[in-house]
Formats: sequence, structure tokens, C-alpha cells
Amino acid sequence: MYGKILVVGSSNTDMVIKSTKLPLPGETVIGGNFFMNPGGKGANQAVAAARLGGQVTFITKVGNDIFGKQALQQFQKETIDNKFIKIDAEYPSGVAIIKVDGRGENCITVAPGSNGRLFPEDIEAALELVESNTLVLIQLEIPVNTVEHVIRKSHEKGLKVLLNPAPARVLTSNLFPLLYLITPNESEAEVLTGVRVVDLETAKRAACKLQELGVLNIILTLGAKGAYLHNATYSGLIPAPEVEAIDSTAAGDCFNGALAVALAENKTMQEAVAFACRASAISVTRMGAQSSIPYRKELEPVTASSKDEFSADVLL
Repeated sequence: MYGKILVVGSSNTDMVIKSTKLPLPGETVIGGNFFMNPGGKGANQAVAAARLGGQVTFITKVGNDIFGKQALQQFQKETIDNKFIKIDAEYPSGVAIIKVDGRGENCITVAPGSNGRLFPEDIEAALELVESNTLVLIQLEIPVNTVEHVIRKSHEKGLKVLLNPAPARVLTSNLFPLLYLITPNESEAEVLTGVRVVDLETAKRAACKLQELGVLNIILTLGAKGAYLHNATYSGLIPAPEVEAIDSTAAGDCFNGALAVALAENKTMQEAVAFACRASAISVTRMGAQSSIPYRKELEPVTASSKDEFSADVLL
């Protein structure tokens, strides 16, 4: 029987402007398209996992406003279990301002709102009821003490914890041995390890540092290149399919949701990373956050046209 997925994290409404370039400090860029899209790292990952076939429960906190109500409707539509989602009567729902340039690169500013008030006590009931075959997926757009509580409590229950350390923060060293898997991108890996990731050699160096800190499995997401997997038996790049990117806003979230699904389906770590790379590659060909996330059936053409070959520099 496949495992279940518990996602703990943020829910935002994304307000997106696409223009030819990102403005420099003090600069106004004229021209572009505007639209709103449901987002937030936690919600994006929950939606990705659900669309790709996972049995997902999501824990977040939204405001008692139109954005919060729309988010709840969206989760129901995506068949996500939302019985543990909290409503904040005082603070508004989170929002994010996203700017995207002509190459698909983006910069994001987030106003956390109710996400900043997702406290450990809001999650306790769900953690008490969670089944032993559940994967826990969490990010860093909620209070760090809540993240720490979820990681420690999940580890005590023998659950596998997948941490996507985004947005980048310095974490206490005693958390790392409690993680089954960590998925930083290049900049997040540098914050965590002090190693500037610019190529495969430095990716491996950063991964080794995280392994020394106690993490069992390390996956460095490297954008269009794919992802670098490092654990006790394997170390190497797993490439992503080549696509024409137009918006990378939720690529990392799509990757993490897909990764959780593949692991819940008992795929090997290499297979899971390749599956996540394929899902993420589709997402960057579309605008928006949740609107860019593919469904499971959409991965089949990509699977058929891509080579599931693993470019390992070291097989341990």
C-alpha cells in the first residue's frame, strides 16, 4: 500500500507581473501582464503531490477573507484533505508579489499574514493522528519554531521528514540528524553549508557537508541542469528534460511535491528524483504557481521522450 503525504506550510495568493526585465532598485519598468494565482510554498507542494497521484493532507492557516475562502475551495477541488487547516480571525491571508522577466526568472516578496501565526499547537492534533507510513513535507515559509516542532515530533513517531529549506534560513544543527531528506537549491545550500554552488564539484561538496551534519539523503536542485543526489550509496547528477522555460515560479515546489509522491510509491531515490525533474520541467513551461503544476497523465509524454539515465560522478 502506498504511503500518505502530510504537507505543513504556507498558503498565499500570488499577484504576478510578467515583463521583459526585472526592475533594478529605484527603477520602474513599464509594460507587462498581471494576473492572480493561488500559491504559497506549502500549498503549491500539496497541490503538486495531489495532482501527481498522492494522498495528501495539508496543514496551513488562512485568514477569514476572500483569499482564504478561495484557497479552501481550491484545496477541496484538488481532493486535498483540509480538515486540519486553521482560520485566523485576526490576520489576513498571505500574499506574494511576483515579478517574472522574459527569460522566466523571477523575484518574489511575501507578506506572510496568517502564515506567520501557524503555531505548534495548530498542528498537534494532526501529528497525533498521522499514520506510520506517512511522509512529512515541510518548508520555511512558516515560523521556524513550528518547523522545528514538526520535525522533532515527526522523528519521534518514526516518520520520514522531507525538508525543503526555502526561503533560505540558517537552521540549528541538531535538526539535521532528524531529517530523512533535504532539498536546497544552490543559494539555499550556500546558506546552510557556506559552500557556493557553481558546478557539480561544489554541489557535491555542499552535499557532503549536509551529510556530515546528519542528513541521510541530500538533493540539490540545479534548475535546468536537473538535481544532484547524494547519499550513502550514490552521488551524481540526475538530469532534467530540456524545455523552453517561461516561468520558474513554482518549479521547486512542483519538484518537492512530485518527489514526495514518488517516495510514497516506494520508488528508489534515483527514480524519485528523475520523476520530480520531469514534473518540474513541465511546470516551467507555464505561467503561474499552482496553474503551472502538471497532472500525472501529463508526465507520460515527457517520460517517453526523456532518457532516464543517471550521470553519476561517484557510485559508492
